[in-house]
Formats: sequence, structure tokens, C-alpha cells
Amino acid sequence: MFDWLKRGAPEPRKGMPSPRLDEQAFKRRYGEQFNDPAFEPLAADIDRITEVAWQAYRDSRKSPRTRKAGHGFADPDYDRVDWLEARQAIERAKRMNERSKRRRVLIVNGSPRSEHTCPGEMSKSYRFVEIARKIFKAGGAEVEILDLSRLAAEYGRKIYPCKACFSTAAALCHWPCSCYPNHSLGQTQDWMNEIYPMWVAAHAVMIITPVHWYQATSPLKLMMDRLVCADGGNPDPSSTHGKEAREAKALELEGWDYPRHLAGRLFSVIVHGDTEGAENVRRSLSDWLKSIEMVPAGPKAELDRYTGYWKPYATSHNELDDDMDLQEEVRNAARTLLAAAVARKEGTFVAAGQSLTDPRQK
Repeated sequence: MFDWLKRGAPEPRKGMPSPRLDEQAFKRRYGEQFNDPAFEPLAADIDRITEVAWQAYRDSRKSPRTRKAGHGFADPDYDRVDWLEARQAIERAKRMNERSKRRRVLIVNGSPRSEHTCPGEMSKSYRFVEIARKIFKAGGAEVEILDLSRLAAEYGRKIYPCKACFSTAAALCHWPCSCYPNHSLGQTQDWMNEIYPMWVAAHAVMIITPVHWYQATSPLKLMMDRLVCADGGNPDPSSTHGKEAREAKALELEGWDYPRHLAGRLFSVIVHGDTEGAENVRRSLSDWLKSIEMVPAGPKAELDRYTGYWKPYATSHNELDDDMDLQEEVRNAARTLLAAAVARKEGTFVAAGQSLTDPRQK
């Protein structure tokens, strides 16, 4: 076992109340997903499945299927399948980013609104996505769209919250995130292992989002928090034998290099609102992207505007129809981002100070 005491690492603090459920409470909660009367003829089968799920929970079988990490890891005997597959997807995306002759742009739709679920109407954010997409396509870029509204509208789409491993020790936050899936807790179908490669493969990222209560939307914030591992995260979970907090503390205290896995990618941010908060959200998103060492494409690529200012929500799409200036500003943001991406490829894009080393890490 790792000799963390000799390496001067403090012992992790404990004392919070346990969230563990007893067998009765677990089975009652697990059974709630079978509330539809159509499941009633299958009650005996469901009872057997529930018993297996209880045993997995009781025994904390987070990753029941494993294989050895193998050559190239600090501990070649470390077992984990889910993380290895996610890592391989990121490595493929990295090669795609390096070898692609065309500029690759990721457009993120941060709105949860969709006509395919309760709101019954598309979002204005998605309309902006389509406006920008046409500019990128016309300019010869490869475009990928990450539509976060699918969290609210598509079966089985989930982004689980960040567990804040980084705050225990930088080395405990793995790149890509190894907190999920956690089969013993039923935390499966996490979308992030598909999202990480999208960001890695991109040369440029455009985020388009509305304001929700003076803040970024909940789907967007979930993704942002889970991208913490892209900024200083540990690319080798075997070095901490998974989530051994004491080992991670020792590694950080020996001197952590804070690898910036998305550094150098260009970005654009477009934030729109109906009444208040657009400027603050645009600024906070831009600050976040700069903090992970992504690079602003230029002033025209960062935009905060209002549609139908203090007018009825029911007519907001009509207001956008009439606001041709705003539509053109979105096109200009896309043109700016694409021009910056092309200039970066040609070696003519200059971001003053980019080569300087920050004296303070995260």
C-alpha cells in the first residue's frame, strides 16, 4: 500500500453524516422506477433484479467489470474498464484535432428548452446555433453540435454533478472523470464520456446560451463543473489507485504540474436574455474559458444581448425574427471565431502573453 504518511500528506478530514440506505429503503427507492402498472406481471422478475441491485449497493461494486490498465500506467495492475474506454476516446479525439486539415468547431447549445418536451417550442439559443452553423459550414469548417437540451428531452441522457475531488487534491481529479459510472449507486448513462472527446477534437468552441436567474443554465453548469478535470486533472488514475484521497494528497504536495488538457483552443460566447443578467453570464463564461487556458477569438466573438426586452415571452421568437441586427451580430461572432481558427492554423494568430508562464497554478 502507498506509504502516504512518510510523504507528508495530511489525513483526509471526516465527519459528515452517512447517506447509506438500509435494505428496505434502498429497495423501496429502486422500485419506484417500475411504477407503471404495465410492470405488474413482471413483479417476481423485478424482485430478483432488485435483490441483485441491493447486493451491488451493499458491497459498493462501483465498477464490476474490470481489466488491467497495462503498460504505460503508474500501476499496470490497476483495474478499470469504463475509464480506459473513455481515455481511448479522448486519445482518438486528440489525434483528430492534431491531424485534421479542416478547422473543427464545436457549438454548444446551453438551453434546456425544446419543442420535444414540456415547453412545446424550440429555444432561441438553437436558432442562434443554426445561424452560426451556416457561417462555419460556408467557411469550410467541420461542425459538431452539442445540444444540451437533450438532457431534458431524451431518455437516459444525464450529466451527473461534479463531486469536487479536485478540492481534496488535484491528483484525485482524473482526466477523464472516473467518478462515473458508479453502478452500485445507479449512477449510469453519464453523458460526459461522450462530451469530453467533442471538446478535445475541436479547434474552436462557441457556447450559445440564455440567462437563467442571472446565471448559466443548469445543463451548461453541470457540463462546466465536470470539465474541471480538463484543467489540471490527473491523466493516470492508477497513480492514486482510484480514489485513494491520501495518495492523491501526497502526489499534489510533491509538486503537481496541473496539465491543461484544453489549452490553446479558441472560444466564442453568445449570451442572450429577456430582461437581466446577460452581461454577467457572458463575462463569467469568458472568464471560465480563459481560466482553463482557452483563448478568446476576439471582441466580436463575445456577445451579450436581449431579445424582446421586457416584452411578453409569448412573442419572443417574433422579436428575434425582426431583430436582423442581432442575427448579423451572431454571424459576425461566428466569422470572427472561424477567422481566428484559420489564422491559428496558418501561424498568424497572435494572442499577446499566451507564451508566458503563470506564476500561480490553480
